[in-house]
Amino acid sequence: EGWIQNNPASSLKPPKFKPNPVLPFTDEEWEKILWAFEVYPDRPKGRKEQVKAFVLLLRYSGLRIGDAISLTPDKVHDGKLMLYTAKAGVPVWLPLPDKVLESLRRVSFSGRFFWSGNGLLKSAVADWQRSLKRLFKLAGVKGHAHMFRHTLAVDLLRRGVSLENVAAILGNSVRVCEKHYAPFVKARQVALEKEIKKVWS
Repeated sequence: EGWIQNNPASSLKPPKFKPNPVLPFTDEEWEKILWAFEVYPDRPKGRKEQVKAFVLLLRYSGLRIGDAISLTPDKVHDGKLMLYTAKAGVPVWLPLPDKVLESLRRVSFSGRFFWSGNGLLKSAVADWQRSLKRLFKLAGVKGHAHMFRHTLAVDLLRRGVSLENVAAILGNSVRVCEKHYAPFVKARQVALEKEIKKVWS
C-alpha cells in the first residue's frame, strides 16, 4: 500500500509545550496586600485577624492552602514550623518570623488555627479561597493562594538559599524545583554574570 515508502507520520511536527511561568507576588503587590488587611471586614468578629494570620502563614511557610487550613498548634514549636517532605517524610523545621508567630497566637481555636474541623476540608478550602479573593480585590491585586508559595521560594533563592533546601521546605524534589525556579537561583545568576563579564573584558 506504500506505507513503508511514504510514511504519513513524517510530515507531522511535534507539539510545542510552553510552560506557565512562575509568578510570585511583587514587592509592590505584597505591600498592597498588607494594606488590605486594614480594610478587610471584621465579620464575624476576629475574621480580619484570622485572614491576616492565614496570609502571613502562606507567605512565610510555603504551605499549600489545604495544609495551612488543617495546621494544628502542635506543629508550631519554639518559633519553628514542622514540615514533612512529600515523598521521604523527613521532618524539616522551618523558622517563622515573629510577626507570623504573633498572628498565629491570636487566632488559635478548637485545636486548629483556621478550621473548626467540622465538615469536609474541601469545603473549608473553598471558603478560604473566597476570603482570599475578597482580600485580593480590596488590594487591587490579581492572585491566588499558590502564589504565596512561589513568593517564598523565589525570595529564598534570590537571597542565596540553595535549591536543595528550598525543595526540602516545599516538599518537592530538586528536579521539580529546578524546573520552576531555576531562573531565580542567585548562585547561578552570579556565575552567569561572571562568565559574561569575562567575555566582554
